[in-house]
Amino acid sequence: MNEYQQINDAEKGLKNVATAVYALQAASFLLGITYIIAVILAYVKRGEAGNTWLGTHYRWQIRTFWFSLFWSVMGIISAVIGIGYIILFAVMIWVLYRIIKGWMYLLEGKAIYDLKN
Repeated sequence: MNEYQQINDAEKGLKNVATAVYALQAASFLLGITYIIAVILAYVKRGEAGNTWLGTHYRWQIRTFWFSLFWSVMGIISAVIGIGYIILFAVMIWVLYRIIKGWMYLLEGKAIYDLKN
């Protein structure tokens, strides 16, 4: 067991919320509103997580939301010239990658980002 897998009760709660955020992000492919709920939860809990391995997950989740929102808007705007559909497809794949990678790292008890930064 590595140093990240031995967590206390407070961290266990934060890990459970991070898991819920990843699940809500995944569910957003069927129910879009869950994406907004997910980012709200991430914002609410990121302060408690601070600069810890769990904090990196909340940062990852929040950035996933904002970058995907930006590129989705760009895709919708440019859909009239056709390139938007390619952008929207790429955003979908990128969001799936971020959910899968983040969730896997969370289950393994690993930070997404280097904690030294």
